[in-house]
Amino acid sequence: MVDHPGPSADQQVRASDKDRDRAAERLQAAAAEGQIELGELDQRLTEVYGAKTRAELERVGHDLPEPSRTDTLVVKDEPSSRFAMSVFGWFTRTGQWVAPREFTSLSMFGGGEIDLRDARFTGHEIRIRAFALWGYTEVIVPDDVEVEVRGFGLFGVFDRSAVRRKRGAPRVVISGLALFGGVGTRTKAARKAS
Repeated sequence: MVDHPGPSADQQVRASDKDRDRAAERLQAAAAEGQIELGELDQRLTEVYGAKTRAELERVGHDLPEPSRTDTLVVKDEPSSRFAMSVFGWFTRTGQWVAPREFTSLSMFGGGEIDLRDARFTGHEIRIRAFALWGYTEVIVPDDVEVEVRGFGLFGVFDRSAVRRKRGAPRVVISGLALFGGVGTRTKAARKAS
């Protein structure tokens, strides 16, 4: 006789509205890809919005592929901030935050860091405009997104190290000006979602 383990403690936790919305989005994406039919989508959505626990939500989508990190990168939430500035100082925009479609930074006689590894995006393409005037700004992007760099260095450096092509992945466009300063760009492995 095979012993089937029961649901884990995490699965027995009551499902939140956000959990249900995530499960519904996964089902809608599966229907758009032709993995389930519209009639089945309607039935499964009814089960999702009637689910009480996370285990019930998992059963509704048990036969669908797990979404990748980039599948859940774009969210409908409001951006955390749209602008960062440092004058004779340092700014950081790191950790979990919601990046807007357009984010602008200004570093004047100072510096800053824009780290997108834990960020969620408000659109499939976001634009980072970095202006470093006698200062320095570093933009760190996750390695699973497409990156284009269009910035210009005038008596300064606008680094293009992060440029990469990832067809179909969310896209980050970095532009701006480095005047007697620098804008660094680099990629790092995306952090695991918690």
